[in-house]
Amino acid sequence: MIQEIVAGFSMGCIYALAGFGFVLVYNAVGAVNFAHGELVMFGGYFGYAFSTHLGMPLWLAFVVTLLAMAILGILFNQVAYLPIRSRPVSTVIIASIGMSILLRNSALAIWGPDPLKLNSFLGDSVIKIGAAVISRHQLLIFAVTAFVFTGQSLFFSRTAIGRKLQATAQDQEAAKLMGIKVTRMINLTFVLAAFLAVIAGFLVAPLWFLDPEVGLAIIVKAFIAIIIGGFGSIPGLVVGGIFLGLTEVLVASHLTSEYKDVISFFILITVLMAMPQGFFGEKIAEKV
Repeated sequence: MIQEIVAGFSMGCIYALAGFGFVLVYNAVGAVNFAHGELVMFGGYFGYAFSTHLGMPLWLAFVVTLLAMAILGILFNQVAYLPIRSRPVSTVIIASIGMSILLRNSALAIWGPDPLKLNSFLGDSVIKIGAAVISRHQLLIFAVTAFVFTGQSLFFSRTAIGRKLQATAQDQEAAKLMGIKVTRMINLTFVLAAFLAVIAGFLVAPLWFLDPEVGLAIIVKAFIAIIIGGFGSIPGLVVGGIFLGLTEVLVASHLTSEYKDVISFFILITVLMAMPQGFFGEKIAEKV
């Protein structure tokens, strides 16, 4: 049971980290980015290419991947969002889906369909607790997730750039009137989302094999976690991700692994019917 709980928590943390970049972009530009899963996938693939083909140490591959993904994040913003930011939200969503397909097929053309594996920073070492065998990489996932979500809270509440990003997310026109360079803040938001994608990619790749479809699987589960926790809520995202990860592992271990995805969607539908705002979502009252 300990081993199952740890596995569930680690997968839940991955969903939360992947969903964080998704929520970050949504809060900044008011549109969902369904290509974020492919950014997570590219983060893993870049890490694999730099560490395996170029022979870089894993830490250096991580740093170079951050730089490469920052460029990709800015390009994504310039190509898929800025030219159509005044269009209806549905247009932006369709553009993100198009970018998702483009990135997925690009990964297929570059790295092929065969699964690839990225090594962990801590290798394959394990810790034994009684009869349970726990990977050190899973403990690394817990530590990184705690660091990221604690750091984001301090970043947005204690730094000038963080407050500017919050102001841009709340009202772009008002932010402009306050002298904030909104376009620069939006670019920074996409860069931060790309950084989060790299972190999630480096953490998920040692658990799952990298393939062109892994991004779709991750973003679907992250999106479910976002809905369960409350759309736009960071605490809700963490709780929703861990709840979903635990449920999947326990269902796969004690019931059936064939229908764990079905159970995830069943949970989503149940939450939407019982609590449309999610666990931590705000109730919106409309006065007539």
